[in-house]
Amino acid sequence: MQKYGQHFLVSESIINQIVDAALVLRAENLVEIGPGKGALTERLIARGEKNFTVVEIDPEMVSYLHKHLPPQAGVKVVEQNFLRADLSQLAPQPTLFVSNLPYIDAAAILDKTLAWPFFQAAVFMFQKEQALRIRAHAGEEFYGPLSVFSQLRAQISPICKVSRGCFNPPPKVESMVLAFQKRASWPVPADAWERFKKLVNAAFLHRRKTLFNSWQLCGYDKQKIQQALEQCGVAPSARAEQVPPETYVRLANLL
Repeated sequence: MQKYGQHFLVSESIINQIVDAALVLRAENLVEIGPGKGALTERLIARGEKNFTVVEIDPEMVSYLHKHLPPQAGVKVVEQNFLRADLSQLAPQPTLFVSNLPYIDAAAILDKTLAWPFFQAAVFMFQKEQALRIRAHAGEEFYGPLSVFSQLRAQISPICKVSRGCFNPPPKVESMVLAFQKRASWPVPADAWERFKKLVNAAFLHRRKTLFNSWQLCGYDKQKIQQALEQCGVAPSARAEQVPPETYVRLANLL
């Protein structure tokens, strides 16, 4: 494992499936996050992509990319932690993001890209369990805040499963690649998103309690909770994991 915990993707089959999905979702801008030694980068170039940006945190990998990427491809290599990057420095055009995401920061990176006004699509690799959380529906084992926040902002499709042997060095877990496409409209206005996130996180904070009790423990008004649940047709005994994303939007508008 390298200094920044990289697991380099070496499977030609998985690389091709990621690139195939990215080319289907092609947008005016392309940004690759954490390219490492450029396995995806080189394949994107080979498939005709030019003049795109890669953001890499590791200075050794940045040096490697400068030496090995063909200059005629016009790839801009940015040495930076993506989570600290100012996305307003990118061209204000629909953007496709591609990445074999670092497991530890995957949820935060996904949130940052989905929140960017010019997000158009993404093809991201996650730890398998996290991918299951992103795609889970209400009532399923892995359903939680990450499911709600992801599904309200994007249509999500599975691309492929990735075994540990597809990496060097192999990670301890299996992975999964998902594709994201921006929804035509967001049910939660941008200026209300943080308030909405707070409400959903509060709902799941006390998983063994009902939604009503969990919100009450987090300081929400008892009468307003009762009225909101009744208007949305949610049983007083319902728990957070039983409520679908769209219903959380309706509840948030009433609380």
